[in-house]
Amino acid sequence: MDRSNDCAPVAAGGKTLTKDEAVAFLTARVSPIDGTETLALDAALGRVLAEPVMSPIDVPGWDNSAMDGYAIRHADLAAHEGRLPVAQRIPAGAVGEPLAPGTAARIFTGAPVPEGADTVVVQEVCEASDGQVRIPLDVKAGANVRRAGEDIRTGAEVIAAGTRLLPAHLGLAASVGVARLVVRRRLRVAMLSSGDELVLPGEPLGPGQIYNSNRSMLMGLLQSWGCEVVELGIVADDLESTVAAMARGAREADLIIASGGVSVGEEDHIKPAVERLGRLELHQVKIRPGKPLAFGEVQGTPLLGCPGNPVSLFVTAVLFARPLIRRMQGIAGELDVRPLRIRAGFDWPRPDKRLEFQRARLERGADGELEVAVYPSRSSAVLSSVAWADGLVQLQPGRVVERGDPVEFLPFGELLH
Repeated sequence: MDRSNDCAPVAAGGKTLTKDEAVAFLTARVSPIDGTETLALDAALGRVLAEPVMSPIDVPGWDNSAMDGYAIRHADLAAHEGRLPVAQRIPAGAVGEPLAPGTAARIFTGAPVPEGADTVVVQEVCEASDGQVRIPLDVKAGANVRRAGEDIRTGAEVIAAGTRLLPAHLGLAASVGVARLVVRRRLRVAMLSSGDELVLPGEPLGPGQIYNSNRSMLMGLLQSWGCEVVELGIVADDLESTVAAMARGAREADLIIASGGVSVGEEDHIKPAVERLGRLELHQVKIRPGKPLAFGEVQGTPLLGCPGNPVSLFVTAVLFARPLIRRMQGIAGELDVRPLRIRAGFDWPRPDKRLEFQRARLERGADGELEVAVYPSRSSAVLSSVAWADGLVQLQPGRVVERGDPVEFLPFGELLH
């Protein structure tokens, strides 16, 4: 872990951080992991580029036609009153002969513009018959020609290191002939669920037991963020079991994420287990839901402890685990998500004293414009609200919201990427 901020004014039992302070603190405490591998393009989707992609070629590699039409020497138009014989046909993938003065070449999109031609005229404005083509005299010189190197020059950086690779990036690498990419190894994240009441789906429920929805949800989040998951299983509500699970996570993973057991009750063992194996550096944040949030290190491995209520787990994972993971993955640029300002389709007359994140989704108002709707329940145990939503609305402490006011919306399309 990065020790550069050991004097920061945050510690268990000390200052409770705001959401932005917590994100800045967490991401400053870790560094990108070591280790790379070289993958074929088709295997690199979602991975983080470790070395920049430099182009070995110009793109396009030659002047080529942007349209189906006729390649001409623009000066020939006035001299021949816009009527030229069609001397050759150049489809994509073929190379034509040098264009003879006073002639035109039938050409197709992507085909090399023949030597001597400087303009391509779209076929829709031309009239072709009897081996000739009539072309309007007001055609602009140089039209519809893509110049060599117009898109990418030889030696240019086309994809920067630290980029999480999307389909467009793979296509871009392919366009310059790069077949293999050097990427960072996957971040290994150990996850544990704390609670005697938890049972895996498919098993019978006993008295007082519930199905472990947190495991499936957290695993899905980690996989969507490109992590390799190390399962520590369901950990019994006792200190020794929690210590043993954390010690295993420290040996096998780069990061440990726990759900449940992070509060201060008698059956909450995350805090004392961390303190036995390492140290606790953060225990609360000023948000709702998700106030109990633990961060520390276990035998040199960072640990993030999230609440056990499923909505609180989801909210703290997307707000805090995501930027922490992106930092450890070596992703360049902003680690957090910038909210969109969209009008409220609801009233919020009783705001909380903390920054609040409510499950929300975008809907069309009566006037057809987008607005934010919120789920009726504020409960942190109603997981169906997360499935209903397509984002979170960020509500400032103490701020009363009336329908039509601008609010800050965090789309899942960003948070789950």
